[in-house]
Amino acid sequence: MHLYNRRIRLCYIEAAAIALAVCALLFPSMQLLRHTGDNYFIIRLNGVEVGRLPSTDNLDALLVRARRQAVGEIGSDELVFMDTELETEGSERLWAAVNDEDDVVEKMADVMKRSARETLHRSYTVKVNETAVNLGSYDDVHELLEQALAPYDTQNQYQVALELDDDREINVLEAVISPLEKAAAEEEEFSASAGVAADLEEMFASVEPEVEKGFEDYTAGLTDINYAEKIEVVEAYLLEEELNTVEEAVNLVTKEQETQIIYKVVSGYTLSQICLTNNIPMDELVAINDALEDENTMIRVDQELVITVPEPELSIMWKEEQVYTEDYEAEVQYIPNDDWYTTQRVTLQEPSAGRRKVAAVIEYKNGQEVGREILKEQIYAEAVPKIVERGTKIPPTYIKTISGGRLSSGFGDRTAPTKGSSTNHNGVDWATPIGTSVVASNAGTVVHAGWASGYGYAVYINHADGRQTRYWHLSKVLVKAGQTVSQGERIALSGNTGRSTGPHLHFEIRINGSAVNPLKYLN
Repeated sequence: MHLYNRRIRLCYIEAAAIALAVCALLFPSMQLLRHTGDNYFIIRLNGVEVGRLPSTDNLDALLVRARRQAVGEIGSDELVFMDTELETEGSERLWAAVNDEDDVVEKMADVMKRSARETLHRSYTVKVNETAVNLGSYDDVHELLEQALAPYDTQNQYQVALELDDDREINVLEAVISPLEKAAAEEEEFSASAGVAADLEEMFASVEPEVEKGFEDYTAGLTDINYAEKIEVVEAYLLEEELNTVEEAVNLVTKEQETQIIYKVVSGYTLSQICLTNNIPMDELVAINDALEDENTMIRVDQELVITVPEPELSIMWKEEQVYTEDYEAEVQYIPNDDWYTTQRVTLQEPSAGRRKVAAVIEYKNGQEVGREILKEQIYAEAVPKIVERGTKIPPTYIKTISGGRLSSGFGDRTAPTKGSSTNHNGVDWATPIGTSVVASNAGTVVHAGWASGYGYAVYINHADGRQTRYWHLSKVLVKAGQTVSQGERIALSGNTGRSTGPHLHFEIRINGSAVNPLKYLN
């Protein structure tokens, strides 16, 4: 019995082996799959099964290949839009039949060809920032971009091209500006005629010192041009009434709207010249720049100003190499005076303009200068600088509240002058005759004006910086609570009221309620 069962098991094993061998011969696509979870995927494109793969890692690349194959078979020179809705269904298998990637690409291409849209007009949507226009042909798109460029490329030195991004599955074109290429025959002729002489010239040039360029070596004119914004051209399928004419599209993308830009002051320019160059009224320039008090405000080279300029949706930026002669101003020279406050300054020497020749690369945006790089300059007449002597001391925030007076008691520890007086003096005392004018040490609001027990007549003022000043032992108060006072305004007369040993003014400065030494904050 045991022998019989053993023979039966052997027969089953032999049968299974034979079956596997037959499957391997009849179904060469059958594979032993790697056991990593989902390892068998059914691929569907637009609801149609196009194959079965052991992995989806390369699926996007297969779709790109299929699109290109389908477009080639359709034979269109334009972009072709096709529905591409991919679905995958994964499962775990030990042994299964899978497709070759080329077969999957072939089936994808068939499905995509069937889904190519023919019912609407094949069109192109041109996107510039938030503006989009719809054009009916590739030529219309090219015409739009050429017309936007033409006012700035007056010598027709550059050309516009639309380039396809190969890394994107969806058909998107980008507008690119490049210089017109020289004829290939001309380049080949030059190379052939140069021969060994050209090689020798290059070798000697590598060891000879570089000779400084003269003004005649600079090429005056356009050196670079491009769109300031990224332009995308995407294929669309639209109704006839949704399309724009080229003229409409040009008007939409080149329409001007006001925008503010940063203008950097260049040498030799005055506020009047800046206004004239940028077509902006002087009062508007002063109004939008806090650094400008009026039209006579001094400006310096590289100072940044805000200007308002008209700017189209599609902006053009370009660079020009220019050689010119101009007046220029020397930078102001400052002589420090450590005895003066920073608010004090005196002009010791008036300036006068110099004269120079300049080679520069100037950058423009829609006709407005936005940058300038000086390449070479030659001085014909030296500019005389303006020389100014100015103070270095930071002016005090608070001023002494009386004129004259003798400091009779300082801040901090002391011997109590009267019975009941504190040995910690929270302010300073100035001995001064009764009736001496007392002024506000800083601008602020009066919060107390009247009698204060022990301190006699007193005035308390709160200031914008959160500090408070106090004035004690007054003979007469000249302000009221709630009144706003300016720095230096008379607020009281000194006296000898309250707990006092003689005519004097007690003065305090408090920060967050705590007394500080006033002498550290006074002139």
